[in-house]
Amino acid sequence: MRISARADYAVRAVLELAVRHDDGPVKAETIATAQDIPHKFLEGILGDLRRAGLVDSRRGGNGGYRLARDASAITVADVIRAVDGPIVSVRGVRPTGLSYAGSAEPLLPLWIALRANVRRILEGVTIADIAGGTLPESVELLAAEPAAWENP
Repeated sequence: MRISARADYAVRAVLELAVRHDDGPVKAETIATAQDIPHKFLEGILGDLRRAGLVDSRRGGNGGYRLARDASAITVADVIRAVDGPIVSVRGVRPTGLSYAGSAEPLLPLWIALRANVRRILEGVTIADIAGGTLPESVELLAAEPAAWENP
């Protein structure tokens, strides 16, 4: 599984809005600078996040972006789906839309299991968790495994 630059930037942008929630609307330029995200690319991402109902925007001198709901109600999965679509796909197709025959039949439950595990993690971590500097224990335990840090 690969996390696209678009998804990485989107999560970082939403996180930046979460930690600045008391500051009022945050300008795209401020987010871009704070997170080292190309401004034009960020504008498109913020548009996707707005259409998905994750951020609100306000025009004008005091305008900018803010979270549309509490950071504890936005998961990492929500953000990734808003900018990239389904979290796990095989050749651009959701695993439930695939079928295999013969010796490849066991692949389908493998892809479904992979999707279930990825979803379990990404749907179990909120933007508030990250903004607060604490991840759920199950994620911390996975990240603490030495093999998790190795590149086979």
